[in-house]
Amino acid sequence: MDFDTDIAIVGGGLNGPTLALALAQIGLRVALIDRLLAATREDAAFDGRSYALALTSTRMLGALGIWEGVKPHAQPMLEIKVTDGRAGEGPSPFFMHFDHAEIEEGPMGHMVEDRHLRRALAEAVSAEARITRLDGETVIAQDAAPAGVTLTFEGGKTLRTRLVVGADGRASGTATRAGIKRIGWDYAQTALVCAIAHEKPHHGVAHQFFMPPGPLAILPLTENRSSIVWSETAANAAHIHALPDEGYLDVLRPRFGDFLGEISLAGARYTYPLSLSLAHSMVAPRVALLGDAAHGVHPIAGQGLNAGMRDVAALAEVIADAQRRGQDVGSTTVLEQYQLWRRFDNTALALATDSFNRLFSNDNPLLRLARDVGMAAINALPDARRGFMREAAGLTGTLPRLMQGKTL
Repeated sequence: MDFDTDIAIVGGGLNGPTLALALAQIGLRVALIDRLLAATREDAAFDGRSYALALTSTRMLGALGIWEGVKPHAQPMLEIKVTDGRAGEGPSPFFMHFDHAEIEEGPMGHMVEDRHLRRALAEAVSAEARITRLDGETVIAQDAAPAGVTLTFEGGKTLRTRLVVGADGRASGTATRAGIKRIGWDYAQTALVCAIAHEKPHHGVAHQFFMPPGPLAILPLTENRSSIVWSETAANAAHIHALPDEGYLDVLRPRFGDFLGEISLAGARYTYPLSLSLAHSMVAPRVALLGDAAHGVHPIAGQGLNAGMRDVAALAEVIADAQRRGQDVGSTTVLEQYQLWRRFDNTALALATDSFNRLFSNDNPLLRLARDVGMAAINALPDARRGFMREAAGLTGTLPRLMQGKTL
């Protein structure tokens, strides 16, 4: 079988381009297929999200030559404060407080706006000769044969490749075409997302305030700004989002509090429905899934993108090692190594975020007492605090080389 490219990646968000850059660095030809046009992806107003990039994710971006361009726009997270309570009543006296000074590696992570990270990846991809961007293209069929895969696009064009990687989100067409089924459920919650400007400095402190309808995350951005990820019941969120800006802020203020002084909107507002979505398998013949295509989780711990980045690092390493051994990089043997590495961690993350959301997104007095006592106990134990911080920084488990800041 003659191949047009070594590996085809379907999905042009964040994980797809990151994997493309990693594979190009080991000499593979990569086709990056995106249903959106490049101008849409690179538009500064395309997406209002910001990401809590774990320390190991920033290490990987550094190893790929991306981080130096992103770092000036990134805000280190120096502390994390986790509290429980109700809107307008203030937080419970029981809390968890994590300070980056308690671990040796430095800040647990950095907050980065989507627009800066996306643009840096797009520029790096455009500069890499081994990556072919296929923008505005939609795959409608994939035919996996023993030696490779043929992809068919709308309009009839085809592309032959050794391996197809699905980085195309929770509604992954790659997974569907490969016959991979999913399990999951809707949380009946919606995330209200925006950036807030505030009067007082945040000092690099991230806050997670658990309320009965859902958590409110206040995450530090550069300057006197913070990213808000505010979970409400779907009905409440629809009503709040429909309000004019000042009405929106009037609802937010009792939840936000006054510890940062006066607040105002610093950009557009967005909503994202929340659900759990877990693929039954991360691989199929000549197909691998990563990121949300494999596991879409609740944003309660801010680990969705970091889990996808770990998938990228693990898959790139497995492929690099197979290439050095002269193996077929799309073979079942190679893909099963990737699944063995990542499947358990991703399932555990999905279950943990689901359990945390169920535990905290309610007003049951017994559960409130149990979680407050639990937070106070963890906060009183230095080893437990350090364990949580190392987990948040991505420093636990078997780290792929890229997440250690090494090359493949």
